[in-house]
Amino acid sequence: MSEKQPVDIQALAALEADLARQLALVDSFGPDWTRPRTHPDGPVYDVVIVGGGQSGLATAFGLKRERINNILVLDENPAGFEGPWETYARMITLRTPKGLTPIDYGIPALTPQAWFTACFGAAAWEALDKIPRGVWMDYLRWYRRVLNLPVRNDARVTGITPAGEGIYSVALADGDAVLARKVVLATGIQGGGEWHTPAMIRENLPRHAYAHTSEPIDLAALKGKRVGILGGGASAFDNANHALAQGVGEVHVFMRRKMLPRINPIRFMERVGFTARYPALSDAEKYSAMAAFLSHNQPPTNDTFNRAASWPGFGLHLGSPWTDVAFEDGQVIVTTPHDRFAFDFVILSTGLISDPRLRPELAGLAPHIALWGDRVAMPEAERNALIDAHPYLGEAFEFTPRTPEAAPLLHGLFAFNYSALISLGLSASALSGMKNALPRLVRGIADQLFLDDREALLAQFIAYDEQEFVGEWPRPASAVEAAA
Repeated sequence: MSEKQPVDIQALAALEADLARQLALVDSFGPDWTRPRTHPDGPVYDVVIVGGGQSGLATAFGLKRERINNILVLDENPAGFEGPWETYARMITLRTPKGLTPIDYGIPALTPQAWFTACFGAAAWEALDKIPRGVWMDYLRWYRRVLNLPVRNDARVTGITPAGEGIYSVALADGDAVLARKVVLATGIQGGGEWHTPAMIRENLPRHAYAHTSEPIDLAALKGKRVGILGGGASAFDNANHALAQGVGEVHVFMRRKMLPRINPIRFMERVGFTARYPALSDAEKYSAMAAFLSHNQPPTNDTFNRAASWPGFGLHLGSPWTDVAFEDGQVIVTTPHDRFAFDFVILSTGLISDPRLRPELAGLAPHIALWGDRVAMPEAERNALIDAHPYLGEAFEFTPRTPEAAPLLHGLFAFNYSALISLGLSASALSGMKNALPRLVRGIADQLFLDDREALLAQFIAYDEQEFVGEWPRPASAVEAAA
């Protein structure tokens, strides 16, 4: 379908009215039950969520349904441009099946299908293969608006530090700071570490000669020119197709593997309940499962590959790792075991590394965060450095301490981003896993807030003496006469 198809305003208004009715029927909102905190530096939120994309918005809605309303979502991007969809993502459609219901919490009128059908009609939904990237972003914008979620944009988080017992100070790039009892890092696929740039690229090429697929790229400046892409995962083909569609003359994709990736393990995980039940596995079982998962490159969707491969300027080089790169006469010279190539620009589809020690906002806390390499003993032959660098999270996405003494520093800090992969499986950055992961996260935050105040709440409960029953016996004469 075309992303420019006009929206049926009347049908959308009717859906929003039905959504309001459904939310009321299931008693979605109510007054806060949490006990407020005070601090000399200003008001204290119960929860601050870092990241206003799909994970952050859905976390905020889940908390409001738990009657935790004293919350704030922070996002570094302008309003309407949260997450990757209108920033660096270059696929035409999502890679996931259209029928997934990841962030609606079982409320029918909030599902992607309900919104899409109201906007564009039932026939358009039936004809749809996968949801276009821009359409998905429009759904998220609607989700934020219709649920009235508290998002502060243009707010880049630079640091998270303890600010007294049970309170964090969340520093912002503009010099401001907010205080919170709980902080959720809903920071997406890159938010648990950093995008990987091989040392060979960093050390041999000037910064203007290359970009990662996660970065903005001035494709207009590359019109008619030659571009090389290192890596053969799904994002490589997304970027190849996008670049050629924007007028780049040639795009060559280079893969270390001798065959294209064909297996997408996420499809199996969706089919057998892996996404919901994975957290029940033992640590050793999780380690083995994720070693197998990480051994696969996520393949491009068939339509993306076919679209990219149909361009006359597309080239694919299998079994062709880059053994050397150099910058000569304004061009990037790439050497493979088979040939040498000259490019005007190169793009890196080299994945990411999840490691809290790479996150600037966690600089003061990262040394205290337990990693999988700290906690899980595996035979030396089975150790995997990528797995070992992931944070070892608790059952509700909470960071765990390397030592008992560090526990107070991390109590209240949650990692709902891609770094949760090893501990809790497909969850924060995979639409396939969010349906099951979000209730786990929200329940864990609510439980912490409750248990932190258990003494006061129990004391209030034991002392509670508000009379509800007002009947009397023997009944007063006036009541008897009224009944007659």
